[in-house]
Amino acid sequence: MTRTLILPGFRGSFGDHWQAHWLRDDPRAVLVEQDDWERPDLDLWNARLQEVLATTDKALLVAHSLGCLLAARIASSPLAGRVKGAFLVAPCDPALTEKLHPGAIRFGALPEKRLSFPSMLVASRSDPYMQFNEARRLAAAWGSSLVDLGPQGHINVKSGFGRWPMGYRLASLLSRERGRSKSAVGAPQPTSHGAEGPSFRSPLT
Repeated sequence: MTRTLILPGFRGSFGDHWQAHWLRDDPRAVLVEQDDWERPDLDLWNARLQEVLATTDKALLVAHSLGCLLAARIASSPLAGRVKGAFLVAPCDPALTEKLHPGAIRFGALPEKRLSFPSMLVASRSDPYMQFNEARRLAAAWGSSLVDLGPQGHINVKSGFGRWPMGYRLASLLSRERGRSKSAVGAPQPTSHGAEGPSFRSPLT
C-alpha cells in the first residue's frame, strides 16, 4: 500500500488549505511535521522527511511551494527508491521567496537534477513565488509533466484553493507516467476548486 506524505511549504498548510483537506480526505495520508514552519531549514526538513521515508515502503509525495524543493532534494537520497511519485504544486523560487520574506528560509538554490521518480509539476501563471517560464524550465529539468492552471496565484487558500478534487484527479495520472517519457500537458482552468465535495480516490496503489 502506498502512503501519501504531505509536504507543506513555508508556514505550513493549515485550516482550509487544499493539503489540509487532502490529509483529512486520504486515509493513507500522513503530514511530514516540521519543528519550525516559520524558519524553514533544508537540512532539518530533509532529515525529518528521511525519518518518515525510512518507515515507509512506498510513498506518494504531495508537495506545495517549498515542499516541492524538499521533494526534489530527496531524489538524490538512497531512500528515493521508496518514492513512487511526486505531485508538485506551485514550487517556489528561493530567490523570489527571499525577497518576499527576507531571512526567513535556509533552503539553498533550486535543485536542478532530474528526479528519479515519476512527477507532475502544477504551475500558475500568476504565482508571486515563481515565474511561469521558470516553472516550465524546472519541469523540464526535473523530468516532470507540466500542468498549466492559468492565473491561479500561489495555488493556496488566498487564491481560492480549499478542498481540491481536481488535484486528486491530476495526482492519479502519476500512475500512468511509469514506464513512459514525460511531456508537458495542459489542464483546464478550474471554475470551482471545492464545489465537487470531498470525493477521494487514491492516486497510487
